Amino acid sequence: MSHISKKTLFAAAGLLVALGGVAIAQQDRFSVKVPDGISFSEFRGYESWQMISVSGHEGIIDVILGNPEMIAAYKSGIPGNGKPFPDGAKMVKIHWNSKKFSDTFPVQAPDTLHDIDTMVRDSKRFTGPDHWGFSQFNYDTKTATFSPLGKGPNCGTACHQAAAKTDYVFTEYPVR
Repeated sequence: MSHISKKTLFAAAGLLVALGGVAIAQQDRFSVKVPDGISFSEFRGYESWQMISVSGHEGIIDVILGNPEMIAAYKSGIPGNGKPFPDGAKMVKIHWNSKKFSDTFPVQAPDTLHDIDTMVRDSKRFTGPDHWGFSQFNYDTKTATFSPLGKGPNCGTACHQAAAKTDYVFTEYPVR
């Protein structure tokens, strides 16, 4: 037992290096940032935020989540009451590619992650008329990594102009 072969030591060392390489190669999604824009780390903990709504389009299923400030604003009547969402309000929209649930039950279900979009209200950082910062992080299923799409915090501004009457937010907070 006191004698361990060199072959065994090299095999064990190789295994440790290989396992360590896997751990090193795994991406920390919260380190990803849109160039000149928003960091994914600003949305840490989003997985436990309350659901605002769901939607879907063209083979994609969406779940929209809100932080406590966003949910409180919706419950107070924003944006229907004409008031803007408060600074600190955040939304995350998770997009999954959809798949057929089963051959016997014609329902679409989430499949692979497609991307994650974010919005954060901050009138000090984002000086445009909407005061929202936007980001989108595409997900690569082959490498299990995120990459930013676009540049700067205004990458969603043009699209959200259509929702100017509802404080640049498309999503309603439906009755529960």
